[in-house]
Amino acid sequence: MRVEIVSYSDKYSKFFYDLNHNWLSEYFYVEQYDEMILKNCKEEIIDKGGYIFFALYKTEVVGTMALIPRENNVYELNKMAVKKDLRGNGIGHQLIKFIIDYSIKNNFKSVILYSNTILKNSIHLYNKFGFKEIDNPDAPYKRSDIKMELKLSNLRK
Repeated sequence: MRVEIVSYSDKYSKFFYDLNHNWLSEYFYVEQYDEMILKNCKEEIIDKGGYIFFALYKTEVVGTMALIPRENNVYELNKMAVKKDLRGNGIGHQLIKFIIDYSIKNNFKSVILYSNTILKNSIHLYNKFGFKEIDNPDAPYKRSDIKMELKLSNLRK
């Protein structure tokens, strides 16, 4: 299923909240930090130098993910969610590929992410794209038991 990936627009903020809230509620629970980010995504991500993207199938929002700036030109891949009934159709794959290409084009140093090892499909996807497990002393989420990083210097042409 091919999707079009577009940048944040206020008209999509409800979908950012709904897709992520539904995913978190399905697998874990919504932490206080999650709720703050989801309810105030423009202020907490966009206004702080981050990016939010949406996957559109025709005119329907079917997925989303964000890049949140951390230190030293490192960005955190954050709040990736795909509509439940469309998972397994390659939307997550397209979102991650887009994020990596975007990060390379913008000369980001690396992309990190926090996840949980019970999410076997997600971890497999991250590994497929070259993310490697690194130390996880600073996880902002209680549910996180793995931190991964993709160094972009090796991917630049």
